[in-house]
Order: sequence, then structure tokens, then C-alpha cells
Amino acid sequence: MASSNNSFVAIFSLLLLSTMQCHAQLSSTFYDRTCPNALTTIRTSIRQAISRERRMAASLIRLHFHDCFVQGCDASLLLDETPTIVSEKTALPNLGSVRGFGIIEDAKREVEKTCPGIVSCADILAVAARDASTLVGGPSWTVKLGRRDSTTASHTLAETDLPGPFDPLSRLISGFANKGLSTRDMVALSGSHSIGQAQCFLFRDRIYSNGTDIDAGFASTRRRQCPQEDQNGNLAPLDLVTPNQLDNNYFKNLRQRKGLLQSDQVLLSGGSTDDIVLEYSNSPRAFASDFAAAMIKMGDISPLTDQNGIIRIVCGAIN
Repeated sequence: MASSNNSFVAIFSLLLLSTMQCHAQLSSTFYDRTCPNALTTIRTSIRQAISRERRMAASLIRLHFHDCFVQGCDASLLLDETPTIVSEKTALPNLGSVRGFGIIEDAKREVEKTCPGIVSCADILAVAARDASTLVGGPSWTVKLGRRDSTTASHTLAETDLPGPFDPLSRLISGFANKGLSTRDMVALSGSHSIGQAQCFLFRDRIYSNGTDIDAGFASTRRRQCPQEDQNGNLAPLDLVTPNQLDNNYFKNLRQRKGLLQSDQVLLSGGSTDDIVLEYSNSPRAFASDFAAAMIKMGDISPLTDQNGIIRIVCGAIN
């Protein structure tokens, strides 16, 4: 019996060491010697993109999120369709809505000029999300680096693992928990809806529901640009008050029943997340701090490191 226990301890120790090594390989100083200008180069590209179109900040944060939730943070989302790859771009949660691929390719191209074959597309996505946040008034954080790029994509997982705009609270909580993210992380990350826009067909049912969980005046305003039929792609800001500023107004809106998506308002609906929403609505500092921490945690989801994966030269294709 003692020898069986010893074997269990040895196996557990190896597993723990393996997990620790995986995370230890992500480091904020990863490119300090091999590509010291990488972060500055990426930031310049992202700043130019957001100065051209403020909404791009939301799109870049969402790209990182939609990448990490499918196979981990491995840039699988960026791969184009080929005879051997069924792209995640065509999965229902991404089709016609995820954007910013060209911005990431531009940043990659600039980095390749000075450090060819060194910086992964997965790391560029992570850095771009942080830079996008800071450029629209959101928090900053230290990005851990050293991810490598996948050689595969998963259209199937993109269909099943990404949270949806109609999900009930229980499904949102369990979906994030499956990725190692707490309920608090989920609510904080939902605050990224302080910026960006949504398409009419994603909130149509909500604004025509005459439900008790939506402010009547807010619903009426949103109906002007979202008729009951057609115009599916018409856009509306997720936050009417400060649509181009990453702040805690998103949570204040929920208190007024002005969450645009069902999956937004459900965070303040008598459930386990109510207290967190109220806290963030009252404290911009608490939201900013938790958002930064949750983004770091999300960036840790199943990275490819060491000899796993590759460094893609072009983000949309295998070398």
C-alpha cells in the first residue's frame, strides 16, 4: 500500500512540475534578447489602427478572447481556410463578426522586418489586446510572452466553446469555468462590452420583447436602427454612454436595465453575479484591476510552448 501511495505521489509531482513548467515558459521578458523592439513595434501598429477607427480596439480584444477559448491562445483563429484546414473564421460565433485580422497581419509584418521568425502571432494577439485596452482608456497589464502558433484550427470547438449572446447565466459561468476562469473573471471580462458594437439580429428579440428586464425608452431607441425584419447587420453600440471608452459604464447600464445583449443583462438578474456587477458599477478601480487580472489569466489558457507549435511567418497560413 505504501509503495502504491509513493507511486501516486511521484506521478502527481511530475504532473504538477509539468504544469508549472508550461506556465514558467511564458515570461514578460521572453523577447528581451531575441527581439527587444517587438512590443514597441506592435504598439505602433495598434495605435495607428485605433487612431483610424476607434472601434478596432474592441475588435482586437475580442480576437484574443475568441482565439484563447478555442484550443487555447495559439492563434488558431487567424488561420485561413485551406484544403486541410477548416477555418474557425467561418464558425457561427465568428462568421461576419470577428474582424481585425489585417491589423494583426500588419503588426506581424512590421515585426518580421526586424526579427524574422521570432515573434508568434499568438503573442502579437495578446499584446494587441493589452495595447487596445490602454489606447481607449482601459487598464494596462504586463503581458506574458512565449506562446507559439498552432498548425491546426478547430471549427467544431469554435461552434461549441465560445459563449453566445443568448446564453443563460449558468451556461456563461460553466463555459468560463471550463477554461479555468472564475465567475468574477467572467463578469470582469464581460466589461469589454463597454466598447464595440453588436449587430441587430443579436439583440432584436430583446428590444421587441417588452420584457421587465429592459428599459422601455432604451428599447425604443434601439428599435429605430433595428426593425423587426431585415437590416440584420445594422450596428448599435454596446454602451450608449461612452461607446469608445473602456470603463465601468457597462455595469452602470446594467443597473438601468440597458444591457444591449441578453447575455449582458443576465449578469444583473437576481443571480450570483449581481453583487459583482454592483461592485464594478460603483468602483472603476475594482473593475480595471480585475479586468487586467482576468486578461492575464485568459492569456494563460493552454499556450503552446517550447517545441510545440511553430512561429508562423504569415498569421493566416502555415509556413
